[in-house]
Amino acid sequence: MIEQIKGGVTAAKGFEAAGTAANIKYKGRMDMAMIYSSAPCRAAGTFTTNVVKAAPVLWDKDVVDNSPYAQAVVVNAGIANACTGKQGMDYCREEAQTVSKLLNIPENAVLVGSTGVIGMQLPMERINAGIEKLAAAKEGTIEAGTTASKAIMTTDTVNKEIAVQFELNGTTVTVGGMSKGSGMIHPNMCTMLAYITTDVAISKPLLQEALSNSIVDSYNMISVDGDTSTNDTCLALANGLAGNDEITQKGEAYDTFCEALNFVNTYLARKMAGDGEGATALFETTVLNAATKQEARILAKSVIGSSLCKAAIYGHDANFGRFLCALGYSGVTFDPEKVELYFESSAGKLLIYKDGMAADYSEEEATKILSQPEVTVLVDMKMGSETATAWGCDLTYDYVKINADYRS
Repeated sequence: MIEQIKGGVTAAKGFEAAGTAANIKYKGRMDMAMIYSSAPCRAAGTFTTNVVKAAPVLWDKDVVDNSPYAQAVVVNAGIANACTGKQGMDYCREEAQTVSKLLNIPENAVLVGSTGVIGMQLPMERINAGIEKLAAAKEGTIEAGTTASKAIMTTDTVNKEIAVQFELNGTTVTVGGMSKGSGMIHPNMCTMLAYITTDVAISKPLLQEALSNSIVDSYNMISVDGDTSTNDTCLALANGLAGNDEITQKGEAYDTFCEALNFVNTYLARKMAGDGEGATALFETTVLNAATKQEARILAKSVIGSSLCKAAIYGHDANFGRFLCALGYSGVTFDPEKVELYFESSAGKLLIYKDGMAADYSEEEATKILSQPEVTVLVDMKMGSETATAWGCDLTYDYVKINADYRS
């Protein structure tokens, strides 16, 4: 049984973390974080599909693909180190060298991450000073993990972290994670920045396969604004310190680990969707009884990605035509006469559309349901047995304000 416990990236054995203020862009708040494992880690990663890839993405991909292990991650908020050319890559190397010297680990065991404004060069004097503070401050406490999760925020309004415990063949193991993301979110691989730590002993190929499979129905099913970032990165580090028999083949232990990993990733994905820039509500769409799993995913994402649907959620407006429209242009062929559409929240569940026309529903009740902080649109396609869920948020005036002023 998977049990959610307190904490995040430091919940698993052997992991330490820290956050600090380096004054990279933000004033009066933390803007750098570190994760460190006392033992070398198997590393896996998924990265943005955007052709324009930030320097940290290129650096981390090389480490994941070619280094024997990873042992530390250092992340800054405020400047993305994207569209920065050779200098940006040189700065990644300089960060890794600084961490290497301070923690006495190989340069190619250091992963780096950046988030923030695109096109600006990192202020390396401040970055290196920040790394020194992080190395001195890192701890294995739950609080240290929470501090790190707060230090990677940009326009996020809340930090995002989770940890779970479960058993593998009688051994208690832990998976923890933290993420950030509020705008420029429409991942086609994972999310903005997400870091997963675990003390599970698992082979590198299976860790990578588990992560790659997990992101399909978690991070890949969220959208805030339809923009896929240059910096999207999800990293998983497994140090094996739990002492379980190493997972080297698929079976019950692997399946249990995958279930826990999916739990963590889905939790973080929903938190990011609900914390979309300017958002007042988490907007969930579940497609039921689709012909194929892929069609279910496409339909669900089409609805939560629609600006008109998002605006209807913000206005608590039961304008069901917008939701049918988004389904209709998704690229999936279906019979609209067979579709049923419901609105659901903590205030109740209501049939809105059936047999090709509006159902007999109360506008007042629909508005009450749509006025809750978490709203679900349920779509029954009546074409098969496949289901998928996607997560987004409402579209508010504040989204435009935040992004119009982002660089100032």
